[in-house]
Amino acid sequence: VQLQASGGGLVQAGGSLRLSCSASGRTFSNYNMGWFHQAPGKEREFVAHINWSGGSTYYADSVKGRFTISRDNAKNTVYLQMNSLKPEDTAVYYCAARRATTGVVTATKLYDYWGQGTQVTVSS
Repeated sequence: VQLQASGGGLVQAGGSLRLSCSASGRTFSNYNMGWFHQAPGKEREFVAHINWSGGSTYYADSVKGRFTISRDNAKNTVYLQMNSLKPEDTAVYYCAARRATTGVVTATKLYDYWGQGTQVTVSS
């Protein structure tokens, strides 16, 4: 699966952004999808997960209630709607794909494919 993330940018605190991740190469609906972020000098961290059908989602505590993950299997795309952004959300955001299994996977090493990342910067 080839993944292409887009939609990052510079936004003021309290603002919103929507990230997109387009997939190609394999059957998109065979994969659970995740969003991760990595701030400078820090390890890549889990943000959100959505199962293959879109019927199940899971979030890191730090973004719960502010971010929403969704997918459109007809468009081979997963989204991350980010509202009420905070300066601490500043990071490079990556989408990732893992062959569909039951349960939520938050560990980076268990994902099979990664996009190239898109920068999100939140100013105070």
